[in-house]
Amino acid sequence: MYADAETIRRILTATGDTWAVVGLSTNQRRAAYGVADVLQRYGKRIVPVHPKAETVHGEQGYASLADIPFPVDVVDVFVNSDLAGHVADEAVAAGAKAVWFQLGVVDEKAWERVRAAGLDMVMDRCPAIEIPRLG
Repeated sequence: MYADAETIRRILTATGDTWAVVGLSTNQRRAAYGVADVLQRYGKRIVPVHPKAETVHGEQGYASLADIPFPVDVVDVFVNSDLAGHVADEAVAAGAKAVWFQLGVVDEKAWERVRAAGLDMVMDRCPAIEIPRLG
């Protein structure tokens, strides 16, 4: 219900190539680091969003979505479910076209708000798993 194949395909192929990755830092042991690498290999521009605002995979980081001085197409969320709804609301406010909650990140009320705002959303899935399947 929160990750139909059509929406996944649309976000990965047609929504746009600038992905803000919320929770991405230089910590190579975190899932966000590896997923961002995969997204880059598939031609996506990643924008690290983390309180430390670190440069990751050669891309300038920002402390928050609101600090990014250019449009982002997709907001990929690597924070725990308790914080994810706030990030989803920030994504809507920032003008993103889609929100993607990673594996294990679930907030049904946030999903309803994002969809009501007219954005595509996927929840509890990983783009690094889904994108190679598009083949």
